[in-house]
Amino acid sequence: MYSVPMGAGHDHGADVARAGERHRGRLWGAFALLAVFMVVEAVAALLTGSLALLSDAGHMFTDVLGIGMALAAIWAASAAAAPARVGGADSATASSAAPNAARDPQRTFGLYRLEVLAALANAVLLFGVAIYVLVEAARRLGDPPDVPAGPMLVVAVAGLIANLVAFGLLRSGARESLNVRGAYLEVLGDLLGSVGVIVAAAVIGLTGWSYADPIIAVAVGLFILPRTWKLARAAVRILVQAAPEHLDVTAVQRRLAAVPGVCDVHDLHVWTLTSGMDVASAHLTLEESAQVGPVLVAAREALHDDFDIGHATLQVEPRPDDCHPAGW
Repeated sequence: MYSVPMGAGHDHGADVARAGERHRGRLWGAFALLAVFMVVEAVAALLTGSLALLSDAGHMFTDVLGIGMALAAIWAASAAAAPARVGGADSATASSAAPNAARDPQRTFGLYRLEVLAALANAVLLFGVAIYVLVEAARRLGDPPDVPAGPMLVVAVAGLIANLVAFGLLRSGARESLNVRGAYLEVLGDLLGSVGVIVAAAVIGLTGWSYADPIIAVAVGLFILPRTWKLARAAVRILVQAAPEHLDVTAVQRRLAAVPGVCDVHDLHVWTLTSGMDVASAHLTLEESAQVGPVLVAAREALHDDFDIGHATLQVEPRPDDCHPAGW
């Protein structure tokens, strides 16, 4: 039998690293901007006693921490994707069985999962902030404290501007990276939170109705939770190596079985290694007259063109006596 990797000559690991590198500068800009306004909002929340402002500051803290983890994950993936030296040869030419082994030969898939772990950590932090705000808001609804609307409004407007800038910086990267998407969703939630704080400050300033502060805080918390759940679910699916939601594994199996010369397809596995990198492995049983090379080329093209799977390991097996063309 033969075990043949797909994608020889293609540096998929470097592609993933470059995807993160493309957004490193924007992430740094968003990180610095939000870090400054996080401190401003936190101090203002303590001085004014505003729960809505405190919730926005707490959410901004998770933004800063999340972007920091995203930057760390990109750095780690870039370091892992750098070619290692194996007996004087570049690892990319020494072996193509895994998409760019890390400098440490024990990490055959590099450190790509750090990105997913960072996204999951972001989700956990967001859950914590949202639950705290909801609990504190429920407590305050019984006896809302007086909150000075003027300083609250000024800080909220400044926070909104900062979030708008960060939102623009991260928007393009959210389409390519789960990790950047996590930071993007946090900024999106914080942006709407800043709008909520502005509304609360305006209501308090115009009417003196102090209930606006905890009510807006509850609204922000309820907005964060479902989006955080979606992010956490996506990260967990990758970590448990479930098949990507957008792929039908049965359709993948049928397509491989339809490759000329393939008698049977079994032990098929499809999973996501990291953002934008779906991988697969399968055993292909060939008909007696089939030639290994053309079959593997056709199978590789089918996976790449029909399912956007850029890396697969296909094991070729001889035809057993009871094998017959698969009927699906």
